[in-house]
Amino acid sequence: MGVIKDMLGSGETLFRDPIPLDYDYIPKLVPYRESQQRQISLCIRPLLEGRNGRNMFIHGAPGVGKTVVCKHLLKALEEEDIEEAENIVPIYINCWQKNTFYKIVLGICEMIGYRFTHNKKSDELFKIVKENLNKKSVVFVLDEVDKLEEQDFIYNVLEEIYKKTVILITNYKEWIVNLDQRIKSRLTAELMEFKPYNKQETFGVLKDRLQYAFVPGAWDDDAFNLAAEKTYDMGDIRAGLYLLKESGNAAEDASSKKINAEHVSKAIGKLEEFSIKKKESLEDDTKFILEIIKNHSGNKIGDIFKEYQNEGGKAVYKTFQRKVNKLAEDRFITVKKIMGGAEGTTTIVKHAGSMKKITDF
Repeated sequence: MGVIKDMLGSGETLFRDPIPLDYDYIPKLVPYRESQQRQISLCIRPLLEGRNGRNMFIHGAPGVGKTVVCKHLLKALEEEDIEEAENIVPIYINCWQKNTFYKIVLGICEMIGYRFTHNKKSDELFKIVKENLNKKSVVFVLDEVDKLEEQDFIYNVLEEIYKKTVILITNYKEWIVNLDQRIKSRLTAELMEFKPYNKQETFGVLKDRLQYAFVPGAWDDDAFNLAAEKTYDMGDIRAGLYLLKESGNAAEDASSKKINAEHVSKAIGKLEEFSIKKKESLEDDTKFILEIIKNHSGNKIGDIFKEYQNEGGKAVYKTFQRKVNKLAEDRFITVKKIMGGAEGTTTIVKHAGSMKKITDF
């Protein structure tokens, strides 16, 4: 009878609400990032006083809270019940999805409710955006800003939008070094690094999401500790959210009323399938590169670049390398540097589907 008692009944579920396990979910509070929120808020505060805001450049590894903190502050601005906040327009742009001047201004037109965009060029659309936004103040958040194919939008905003705060987010601190000098001199941005969560913070963030996502008592303590330890080792909260969700799915597949260490181990075994972005969301050239890596998994990056060129790829090596690094961040592939040897430092690129060991992550 004990086995039957421990089985989920028809229509029962371990999930209270799976949405808090989504990467894009914005929690009511962002724990362990209070000082960063305060610093960003100080950059925005002059806008509440009718003055120009301060700009910020945010960098840090993937999955350490950069995006969620900024989205949380934009949401707070929208919900702020004071007259001064009503005059601030929050604009969030993911430059992975909108990587050109035209795509960005088209997206902003949609945000501000301007629909007559057909047959209009980028400059025409920006003029409309500028006239609309200059009636108020604006907070621009450009996430994954290193994915921009051109930097003209940033320059135009700095030059032609009167009252604004511009927040640039990237995983790469060195990106700002290569920023166009005209933009850098106008941006005068404060620098802020988001450091990885320590062990206690990692456990705390996951515990907080777990309480919202699962019914009380769904998790065995040892199972949670195993998932949290793995997340801390990987240094990416998004991977931890994936583990929590997949562990719950594994338990439900087994009709278990409790998520145990065996279910977490199964979820860890699926980490090689884990990617932040869906393949369908990749731009065409990045999909093309991913397919070439799949066909030549385990080769040196230089050899894979030659295959890319042989098959018609047009990007220069630097752009190709940047796209490979992004695929690695989103866990479609892994890159491993091998030091020394006859050829010096060598980078080996492997497709996720060809990886056999979780330790490769």
